[in-house]
Amino acid sequence: MNPWQPVCELTQILPATGVCALIGQQQVAIFRPGDDTQLYAISNIDPFTEAAVLSRGIIAEHQGELWVASPLKKQRFRLHDGHCMENERYSVATFAVRVNAGQVEIRL
Repeated sequence: MNPWQPVCELTQILPATGVCALIGQQQVAIFRPGDDTQLYAISNIDPFTEAAVLSRGIIAEHQGELWVASPLKKQRFRLHDGHCMENERYSVATFAVRVNAGQVEIRL
């Protein structure tokens, strides 16, 4: 069984945006910060509100690292490890993501 789940074509994720994908029962927010194939995948659930909104957050850079700001309460989550900047007790799950022959794939 292949652990990588196809999500969409890379071209369907515009640079500097995020999208949400339902993989099994898990909502995953996938972010494409730039024009290249670098992607990040985190849980789409904001742990402060339990709302599925992180894919609609704003991508920002702070001290050389990429973060997404929740659209509800504005807490920031680091894209590579899910750490919350404002409250270290909170974090979100991260997932392996890759581009394979132009197709975005997630490994849960």
